[in-house]
Amino acid sequence: MPTVSQNALFGMGNPLLDISAVVDKDFLDKYGLKPNDQILAEEKHKALFDEIVKKSKVEYHAGGSTQNSVKIAQWMIQEPHKVATFFGCIGTDHFGEILKQKAAEAHVDAHYYEQSQEPTGTCAACITGDNRSLVANLAAANCYNKEKHLDVDRNWSLVEKARVYYIAGFFLTVSPESILKVAKHASDNNKIFGLNLSAPFISQFFKEPLMKVMPYVDIIFGNETEAATFAKEQGFETEDIAEIARRVQCLPKVNKNRQRIVVFTQGREDTVATVGDKVKMFPVLDIDQNDIVDTNGAGDAFVGGFLSELVQEKPLEECIRAGHYAANVIIRRVGCTFPEKPDFH
Repeated sequence: MPTVSQNALFGMGNPLLDISAVVDKDFLDKYGLKPNDQILAEEKHKALFDEIVKKSKVEYHAGGSTQNSVKIAQWMIQEPHKVATFFGCIGTDHFGEILKQKAAEAHVDAHYYEQSQEPTGTCAACITGDNRSLVANLAAANCYNKEKHLDVDRNWSLVEKARVYYIAGFFLTVSPESILKVAKHASDNNKIFGLNLSAPFISQFFKEPLMKVMPYVDIIFGNETEAATFAKEQGFETEDIAEIARRVQCLPKVNKNRQRIVVFTQGREDTVATVGDKVKMFPVLDIDQNDIVDTNGAGDAFVGGFLSELVQEKPLEECIRAGHYAANVIIRRVGCTFPEKPDFH
């Protein structure tokens, strides 16, 4: 088994504390939420955060899409510790301390940019059945500063140590210039850069920064809804997911040494991925509906499992298999949490 070096996997994104509770349809309607969505908090959602913390079974978990994924990757790898590096911005407060503690417990090498202007970001996870509606209040996460953090030599040297890079599309709303710097570094050095479409609103309202980074993307992840939204926004005029994957693969690319890989998950339906010039379907692991506790973090876990094998230079099929395994574990638990050790062979 190839040993993987420390800091081989680099992630950068919005570190958030998830505030998770089971709610009812009235709660969703009150705040104008769809049952299964990801949005940024607006003024009208302020009261939602006050209300959700008063729910009887509210739980707090370290979250943030990219941070979840690199944690899962580290969990799948187990040893050595600190294979995964994470950058993001937090506040100098209690929630920030929790995130630092949780990252350390997960053996992730987290280097946060800490500032006191804004409090640590939170994400309300409103659970109904096997749906989750996520409302993110970025706060401090939105204050990530390229000049004051990414460009600093001791931080950039950690970027240079990595072989695989992963950033969720959510970070395009925060620091597109940081993403571009990392993506170009990967492309120039024939390393692997992965990006997630993350949510429909990214393809809709952050189209320009998304398409600016796309030529540097070696692996693009997304779910069926995000894929459909991206296709619509790009004028693909098709709703066929395999065809969308093919079209995304063929978008312009700077590093011609690596053919772009497109991976679209579809919940319980087959995962769609480009394998060479073909598009293949990969069935997910069977699970009884009654065993699904909540699907929050399933997509992040899929990427985490995938990255854990990718960083060990395993073939695409193995990366997808590991992604399916990790997602299957996560949906049996609240939030993006996991047992002590994986059972993946």
